[in-house]
Amino acid sequence: MKTFFEKAFVVLLALFLVVPLVKMVFSLDFTVAQKVFADTEVLASISLTLRAALWATVIGIVTGVPLGYLLAKKRFPLKSIVQAAVDLPVVVPHTAAGIALLMVFGRRFLAGKAFSIFGISFVGTEAGIVVAMTFVSAPFLINAARDAFAGVPPRIEEVARTLGASPFQVFRRISLPVALRGILSGALLMWARGISEFGAVIILTYHPMVTPVLIFERFEAYGLKFAYPVAALLVLICLALFSVFRFLASRKERNK
Repeated sequence: MKTFFEKAFVVLLALFLVVPLVKMVFSLDFTVAQKVFADTEVLASISLTLRAALWATVIGIVTGVPLGYLLAKKRFPLKSIVQAAVDLPVVVPHTAAGIALLMVFGRRFLAGKAFSIFGISFVGTEAGIVVAMTFVSAPFLINAARDAFAGVPPRIEEVARTLGASPFQVFRRISLPVALRGILSGALLMWARGISEFGAVIILTYHPMVTPVLIFERFEAYGLKFAYPVAALLVLICLALFSVFRFLASRKERNK
């Protein structure tokens, strides 16, 4: 009986997650969808969203993976506070996060003034979108990297050190390869979270519009009929991309 209820719960949860997306895709009005899919503004917005999320993920990999390693392998003062700071963007409302970012990266504030010397602005630019996406999605990559590094057997690393490997060599040749799959999963999750970001982006950079902002604007201006084709197109593109990534990952795993 317990197994039956467990299976029923799993099926209901799967339906809850899948049915709204499937209904949205298959409820498209072909005439409206054709116009939307040929809309250069929509295509430019989707391109901007995917590109900015990818840049945010690259920044997350370069900075977040070493931090994940430190959180997993090292003891240092205020470590718990650092971990709490990493998790904070997940629990803070993202509109509030956008305001917080605006008060740092705005033209009249500290980082905004400093970067303006080099001609870089974060308000109303793609750079601002990348900053917002990085802030809200980096915890997913950092925590995935931390868990992946925590799963690396310490004994292997200790043996490498006794054989004369430097800490960086141990990280590059042992820890990183073993943890790579978990890191890549975290990177994919970070990219997906960046694509879906709305609250922080709309505060820091309304224009140029990422696709979630464009969907909201079209819903407000024209209603559901013209908003959900854009949403359906983004869902289809993301589904195609993530399916390809999962297929490649599973193929690589089978070839091992």
